[in-house]
Amino acid sequence: WLHTGDVGVMDERGYLRITDRIKDLFIVGGFNAYPAEIENLLLAHPDIAQVAVVGVPDERMGEVGAAFVVPTTATTPDPDEILAWAREHMANYKAPRYVRIVDALPFNPGGKVMKFVLRDQLAAEEAGT
Repeated sequence: WLHTGDVGVMDERGYLRITDRIKDLFIVGGFNAYPAEIENLLLAHPDIAQVAVVGVPDERMGEVGAAFVVPTTATTPDPDEILAWAREHMANYKAPRYVRIVDALPFNPGGKVMKFVLRDQLAAEEAGT
């Protein structure tokens, strides 16, 4: 076996589809939450242009999701409305518990979101710095 750090599923035709990275996976009350899946669901919201989801520590659930949302150009969405929308459109454990509206997501030169920057930002907010 070659351990790539990817998570995938086998479809009905026997093809492997890569769905996420193991390092991005977080566990909410015993359920595996895959950020890429949650991000794809959130992108169906009409006010969301881009989104990145990371797991953050939670005293009761172990970890919960935090979504960083870049709004569409014409809107400034209400984080509470996005949370309510998410609860209606996905399983409870997948729905983010926090939403931060941001101007842009941090991308590396390869075009991937630098999720460690987002986690560090939340940790700094939590620490009060």
